[in-house]
Amino acid sequence: MNRLKLIRYLLALIIICLMAGVSEWLGEKEILFPEMAALVLGLWVVDKKIWTVGRPMLVVLMTVCAVFGILIVRYSPFPLLVNIGISFVFTSLCLSITRTTLIPITSAAMLPVLMGTHSFVYPVSVFIMSILVVFGQWLLVKNKLRQIITLNTKKGHYVHNPKHWIKLLFWLLAIAAIPVYFGKVYFIVPPLVVMFIEFSSSSAGFRNRPIQIYFIMIISAVLGALFQYYLHIVLGLPLVFTVLILFVCLFIFFEIAGKPFAPACAIALVPMIIPQQNLLSYPFQVAIGAGVFLFVAMIFFLKCYQWKRTHLLVCFVPQFIRYRIERPKRTTKEIE
Repeated sequence: MNRLKLIRYLLALIIICLMAGVSEWLGEKEILFPEMAALVLGLWVVDKKIWTVGRPMLVVLMTVCAVFGILIVRYSPFPLLVNIGISFVFTSLCLSITRTTLIPITSAAMLPVLMGTHSFVYPVSVFIMSILVVFGQWLLVKNKLRQIITLNTKKGHYVHNPKHWIKLLFWLLAIAAIPVYFGKVYFIVPPLVVMFIEFSSSSAGFRNRPIQIYFIMIISAVLGALFQYYLHIVLGLPLVFTVLILFVCLFIFFEIAGKPFAPACAIALVPMIIPQQNLLSYPFQVAIGAGVFLFVAMIFFLKCYQWKRTHLLVCFVPQFIRYRIERPKRTTKEIE
């Protein structure tokens, strides 16, 4: 890890802990928005252009979608499953109309729907945090702590075809139906939905690492749940220090794995806003939900069953195992 990246990690820790500290100080869980941790990782730390969106548009989209999610909870007469569909349709239209790829807005609208959040503190927090994130990114670039990244036109395109979004909506509702019916909404926690859309819509390289991404999501959920339960609830450590230790461990884990994945940051932060009785079951729900979402994305969107054997080997067999697989010896043709 170079010095500049270490500085960006430290600044990311500061902004995430600031959000957690203000939330704890004011006693408002709505201030703690998990997807902001994902935005900080993607916009500050990672030296890639993860989302195609301008800074002002990011603030507008995140805020509008957060407000829309609150309005659904306050005024929609429909059941939860329908409200999930409404929030998804709205964010899909926002992405299609603006031609942006800021998939985390899906979480901004869906999180209050799943959590039953009524307070307008939530969109105000999203607005303020969005401004801080884009302003922080501007400062990083201005002070040459982060390089200016231009979009690779040959890579990273998202699908904005209406048929694609309708297909995503169908599978989202199909997957969500059973968890919603039984009241187990953490199977479909919004960062998993973001991961599902990213895998199904982007041409980024992480789609070639479904097994690695799956375990990154599970480990992040386990760390978040265990730290919240044992450090904050059992030992009484303040939330801000719990979050600090959590993300120090998470960022070290990202560097060891070599593949930072933004939705994993959000997955790790969700345990800080859910009821205490759901903490220990949260990683298990995430593990099952992530597996189902990735399976649907790989089979019905990426159609991995059509891939060549070598491609499948790279995707589904861990790297350390691939290195131990003996390659068949080449045979030379005899020349008569």
